[in-house]
Amino acid sequence: MSATADVLEAVRTGRTTAVPGLLKPLDPGQRRTLLADLKELRAELRASGWDRWQERDLMSPALVVAGAGCHTGAAAAAGWIGARDLRRWRQHPTTVLLDVLAGREPRWLGDLAHRLAARAGTAAQDYPLISELVRLAGCPMPTTDGCVEGWAQAVGTSGNRLTRALREDPHLTAFAPRLFETAQPVGSFAWRCDPDDAQHWPAALARLAGEGRLERAVLLDGCVARLLRGGKPTELKPYQGVLRALRPTEEEEAERAADWIALTADAPSSVAGDAQRTLARLAAEGRLTPRMLAEMSTGALFRPEKKLVRAQLVLIGKELGRDPATAPELLPALGEAFGHPDTDIQERALNLAAAHLTDDPDLRTELADRAQLLSPTHRARAVDLLGPAAAPAEETGPYRETLPPPPVPSPLAPSPETVQETAELVAAVVNSRTATVEEFERALDGLVRHAHRDRAALAEALRPALAGRWWLDPEQSRYYTTELPGLESVASAVLDVPPTGTPPAALVSWRSGCHHPGLHTVVHARLNEAARRVVARPLPFLLATPTVETGSLEPHVLIARLAEYRRLGEEPAPVDFAQALLRVRRDAEAIPGAIALGTPEGHRLASWLGAAGRPAPVTRRTASAVRYAYGATPAHLVLDTGERPTVTGEFPEPFHELAGARKAPERCWDGHDDPSALAVLPEDRETLAAWWLPTITSCALHEARDGAAVLPWLTAAGGPAGPALHLAVAAALGARHPEDRLRAVDALLTLAARDELDATRLGDDLAELLTLGTVKPNRLADSLRTAAATGAHATTWAVLAAVLPALLTGTGDPRGAGELLATAADCVEQSGTASPDPAGLAEAAARGGRSRLVTQSVRLRDALRRNRSVPTEGG
Repeated sequence: MSATADVLEAVRTGRTTAVPGLLKPLDPGQRRTLLADLKELRAELRASGWDRWQERDLMSPALVVAGAGCHTGAAAAAGWIGARDLRRWRQHPTTVLLDVLAGREPRWLGDLAHRLAARAGTAAQDYPLISELVRLAGCPMPTTDGCVEGWAQAVGTSGNRLTRALREDPHLTAFAPRLFETAQPVGSFAWRCDPDDAQHWPAALARLAGEGRLERAVLLDGCVARLLRGGKPTELKPYQGVLRALRPTEEEEAERAADWIALTADAPSSVAGDAQRTLARLAAEGRLTPRMLAEMSTGALFRPEKKLVRAQLVLIGKELGRDPATAPELLPALGEAFGHPDTDIQERALNLAAAHLTDDPDLRTELADRAQLLSPTHRARAVDLLGPAAAPAEETGPYRETLPPPPVPSPLAPSPETVQETAELVAAVVNSRTATVEEFERALDGLVRHAHRDRAALAEALRPALAGRWWLDPEQSRYYTTELPGLESVASAVLDVPPTGTPPAALVSWRSGCHHPGLHTVVHARLNEAARRVVARPLPFLLATPTVETGSLEPHVLIARLAEYRRLGEEPAPVDFAQALLRVRRDAEAIPGAIALGTPEGHRLASWLGAAGRPAPVTRRTASAVRYAYGATPAHLVLDTGERPTVTGEFPEPFHELAGARKAPERCWDGHDDPSALAVLPEDRETLAAWWLPTITSCALHEARDGAAVLPWLTAAGGPAGPALHLAVAAALGARHPEDRLRAVDALLTLAARDELDATRLGDDLAELLTLGTVKPNRLADSLRTAAATGAHATTWAVLAAVLPALLTGTGDPRGAGELLATAADCVEQSGTASPDPAGLAEAAARGGRSRLVTQSVRLRDALRRNRSVPTEGG
């Protein structure tokens, strides 16, 4: 056996430690020959299937070592060592790699180290090798982001010896400042950021700065600069930790006053709060000039966080009390608080202005201009204080509601005209995880149409387009035992590639009681029918292909398709025709056209467009509270769906699961939304809303994420917008995550724009959900405040008018009621509605005290009274 063959054998058998010794006797020519063989082996491994993963794991470390020893250029060696396909679950064998690289020139080793460090995706993992190469080469340590990550991991694994490991590390002064400059927070630095833990990074860095090993000013400036760059609160937490551990002196804080002011204006709340407290200390010590405090106040008072704004008003009040002469510089900043959405803050700012107002006309004019932003509750007092200029300009014309334009579903593009276009679309859908209804349906109809016209031509175009699919590989097709998922089942029929493996034994699997299995059963039945007909008797086209993106089908289009089937002498495929009926838009005016077809399918369509196609009835009930091992599920509302006799009696068997009476599960476990499954019932959104309610409710009850993603689709779909859809929107308005609440707000506004919103029903649902504890008042307040901010004040008030009695009369959770009352008052003031007082409002307003519930009750009561006292047009 030759020397190169010995190396290849060692690589194939995974004997990594033996490779350096086998390489040493080889001359440059032998190494070049061996490198070509190693590249062929690497290509073989890269092209191998998943079933050879153990073989790849065995060979990869030895292959990396052998290739590194054969490359003569540093760039090529770095490319080989850093290649993703040669990395398995284990770290590269550093000691063996150093052995095989021994004897290279220091300059070459340094070049390799810097090239490895420049590879962003692998530098952190290769840090042990990079650091050793730097030591051997005697070159400067590269400090790329990846190297910083690797260095932090290396010293961070020292556990309770972190400070000692940092103290002894030769690269400390090079890497420590870079901790604050990386694009993303360094992993181990971010994980261990408690400033009170002596073995976490903040305390360790502060201690080393105290010992003089690190420059204190560099750390302080690094922290401040990183905080000024901004980011999510979790990303900024480690830098806050270091800043707190350093405990800046008063002098150090004063030197950076401009930075604290910028952080107070723009940083996340936690960072802004720290900066605000720092500036408050400086102001108390007389180190903050009035001009600087005014600049700080302008930014802080513009923020929406009430806690920060209140603290800033207190700071301004203290400074004005200490030095009244600062009023001309400080009071103009109060104008920012006049426009705050919280009327309590507006009142505090107005009180502060009243207490320290001077006779300066310019000051009064400036405050009067900003006072026009005050709510009607405080405008009268502002006019008394600042003069008529504080009164807003009279609005002309009646209030006009602002709603988004109602969505109009886009029509589907025609089916692909050529076999090449069909093959490209099928390949795109098969290889995509997010195919739309339009893409899926056009691809499916294209397969059916062109299989009918010229199956051989379609197969010729389809085979290269799907060349990468595993079931076309003879080596892997033995795992192909049953029908393929999605469009692949139809494509395999076109290509005449039936399953070759042994079917598994039948299994009885657990199934939940939710809606997903029944919808997917219909989708699979339709695909399987199309695949069978491709082989037996191809259909000219599909009847159920929708006409719009939601999956709905216009009745006149279905009538025309049935007429063409009659002309061709074709019998509709049962599943395809049944799906077409479920998708057709119910329009009684199309019934005569269906009857005129004179076919059994025409009469079935006419019947379906009448009474037979009515949605299943929906029944509401309350699911009792259940305690699980992982936590309790409070009582909440669920919807049961009744039976659809026409579907059960006349439709093929796969549809029966959709038509039987269904008791809603208390929680759904089958995953998220699939557009093709939703498009099974695009004209029955009430049934879909009832079936999706457990998933949507889990967003509020269990703090699940993305459960409300179905709402935009439901609001754009067809069929009546009844109690199920309204209850689904109500539950989503109380979702834990803001993105789900935004979807609910969009659904509410869309229904209102389409004149489908029953605001009283939605409000009653919300009141019931508040009473059960399914929806929390603070989350609902955020949702409705967002809806009102779009300009839909009258719509939002109509919902709140039905919600508030449950909170004000004691049947709902009163926590957060003040926020809902504040939103209600805003809506009443903006829309000018003259509705009667909600039940319990007068009693809440008469309680006395300064709680938010009481003050906002008074504000709402007064706003309604003012509006009722204004004579109506023509009155």
